[in-house]
Amino acid sequence: MTSFTPSPDHAGEFRQALGQFATGVTVVTAPSEVGPIAMTVNSFTSVSLDPPLILWCPAHVSERHDGFISAPHFAIHVLKEDQMDLARHFASCGEDFSPVNLINGAHDVPLFDDCLARFECKTHAVHSGGDHSIMVGEVLRVTLAPGAPLAFQAGHFGRFTPIS
Repeated sequence: MTSFTPSPDHAGEFRQALGQFATGVTVVTAPSEVGPIAMTVNSFTSVSLDPPLILWCPAHVSERHDGFISAPHFAIHVLKEDQMDLARHFASCGEDFSPVNLINGAHDVPLFDDCLARFECKTHAVHSGGDHSIMVGEVLRVTLAPGAPLAFQAGHFGRFTPIS
């Protein structure tokens, strides 16, 4: 076991330690001045049940950062275990929606017709969070589908296997 104080000298180790936390994989979409935009994200979590709030964190260095933080509405799509190619696509191609059947949702938010869960949100607050922004969304509508989630841990995609 290794211990260190997070600093620029230990940035890689800090990132490696954070990667040990297994997460689900989402794609966030929003309308923007250049058209629909998307980003693969694993920094997503629930905040509150009443009111229904979630959060996610876009990096300042992302070309899509400003488009997302200025969007009044957005959607979070929780990906299914067989959607790894979609996660990889939107990690690098934020304006190319050719791999999905796109639905134009309320407030012109681009929506995928196939995902495990979808949260359609109104931007509730945007906070500074170091080299990321913290976007809090008020959930206006939820869509659920059957299936298993795509997982991500230590830089690798995988499947969630429940322990009986």
